[in-house]
Amino acid sequence: MSPTIDQIRRAPKVLLHDHLDGGLRAETIVELARETGYGALPTTDPDNLRTWFEEASGSGSLERYLETFEHTVGVMQTRESLVRVAAECAEDLAADGVVYAEVRFAPEQHTTTGLSLDQVVEAVLEGFAMGSEGRGIRVGTLLTAMRHKARSMEIAELAVRYRDVGVVGFDIAGAEAGYPPTRHLDAFEYLQRENAHFTIHAGEAFGLPSIWQAIQWCGADRLGHGVRIIDDISVAEDGSAKLGRLAAYVRDKRIPLEMCPTSNLQTGAASSIADHPIGLLRRLYFRVTVNTDNRLMSSTTLSLEFDKLVEAFGYDWDDLQWFTVNAMKSAFIPFDERLALINGLIKPGFAQIKWQS
Repeated sequence: MSPTIDQIRRAPKVLLHDHLDGGLRAETIVELARETGYGALPTTDPDNLRTWFEEASGSGSLERYLETFEHTVGVMQTRESLVRVAAECAEDLAADGVVYAEVRFAPEQHTTTGLSLDQVVEAVLEGFAMGSEGRGIRVGTLLTAMRHKARSMEIAELAVRYRDVGVVGFDIAGAEAGYPPTRHLDAFEYLQRENAHFTIHAGEAFGLPSIWQAIQWCGADRLGHGVRIIDDISVAEDGSAKLGRLAAYVRDKRIPLEMCPTSNLQTGAASSIADHPIGLLRRLYFRVTVNTDNRLMSSTTLSLEFDKLVEAFGYDWDDLQWFTVNAMKSAFIPFDERLALINGLIKPGFAQIKWQS
């Protein structure tokens, strides 16, 4: 029998691509707006606000999708709000059965009321610690620099400064077109000199050149999305696939792809779950991982993402475990800690659920 959504929720899952400012509870946004004096919300009814976010995010445009973050970021400008949002994030992920998560946010977007970058990071780390305690989840933090701005070196240095207390890596995000990753080459070279981990949003709204630059110029450990790697693969009528040089390099080097199916539909990177490149990439054994991206905007959870893939591709427990182990192998924590979670928690957890089903 196919895995059910309730069974999937109980399975131990791993999440690598989740934005803190894209996962707020609608009720929390309304309450924080009232407390902080943020008056630009399209509605103050939580149910209507939740619907507004989902509809505004489904236009098929990455740029329009990104505009919705003005409201979530708008209520995340105080220490108290950052602690609360981070704590609730950890609670919500744990309730969905996530045992390890890497949640990213851009510190530079939370300083409009006078918080320093260090204060922003410390507030988020405090919230993650509070929300994780006693819930069977570990949350690592990725610090994101906005690719259309010029603070990437500053954020990279911030990530290195806090890497021993919860920050596990670095990222750049934002509109891809016109803002290639090589604009931030100095930050990536600094991170490599510091033996630090980083992922790069690439191949979502822009094509193969974005992926090529992220890997070959900037040295990314992982690709955020990477959907457009499909453009370098040709499939014959008999189903056989021929990989171009870039696609072959990505597969052969086991470069992790942080795939976010529902989000990719909303931003126009895929037309349906059934047509999403994840099906072909999984068949070709790329290092595919499954992620949520923005749980509020996509009205999703990691369990729901898996459930959609089960429905579209007929995946079974072995497939879901394969995705999960891929993600844990690709996490930015030490190898022995990844192995302990795989062998001590993930594989036994899946074995138990498979046996019960």
